[in-house]
Amino acid sequence: MWHQIRYEQLSFWRNPQSAFFTFVFPVVIMSVFGGLFGGIGKSEFYYGRSALQYYVSTIAAVSVLGCCYSQLAIVLAARRENGVLKRVRATPLPASAYFVGLLAHCLLVSVVDVLLITAIGRLYGVPLPATAQWPALAVTLVLGAGAFCALGVAVASLIRNAEAAPSVVQLVLFPLVFVSGTYMPIHSAVLNGIAGALPVRPFNDALLGAFTTHGAGLPWRDLGVLLLWGAAGAVVAVRRFRWDPRPE
Repeated sequence: MWHQIRYEQLSFWRNPQSAFFTFVFPVVIMSVFGGLFGGIGKSEFYYGRSALQYYVSTIAAVSVLGCCYSQLAIVLAARRENGVLKRVRATPLPASAYFVGLLAHCLLVSVVDVLLITAIGRLYGVPLPATAQWPALAVTLVLGAGAFCALGVAVASLIRNAEAAPSVVQLVLFPLVFVSGTYMPIHSAVLNGIAGALPVRPFNDALLGAFTTHGAGLPWRDLGVLLLWGAAGAVVAVRRFRWDPRPE
């Protein structure tokens, strides 16, 4: 398993263009938002937080989504079509070790992204999370990464070929990100009720609480929704995942 984690890390860092833009995109977004919203203090529009406190949390969430869901689904579709997964399956490496290696790699990249976003927010005066909230932040990141990795593998199992992968991934992700209030708070009770049952909004809310509240405690409802979606993704992945490319 350690060998597989190391392999995934080496593969990632030996593609410097991909690695560069994986980390630059959220940093650029936070820098732009810092220039646009840096002067907006605490308001009810941002649920009693400042604009940048809100966006540090939501941009951190979308960066985890990009690492653990979007990129993972696209990479798996490409590896399957290129025959990489078929060759991996023919080795003594257990399937569980292969996927744990992918999960650990995605979690490591996500942690680096979140640290970069937090550092940019700090440059604009956003306070660091309270010490009492670090356990909640760690649990939220691990559970969110696991849930979205499971969903990424599930979606990859439904993608027919590598060329279709980006379109399929974005078709699912793009509406969810907006309806969940990632780029703009949503104050519609109906939309919030719908988004609250989907995985992105609870992840946003759990990170927002971890970044901005001072008391200790875990957002059990949000974590429960993430756990349910992760379990559903894992079930689909186990039942439908293919190692071999389609004959066509």
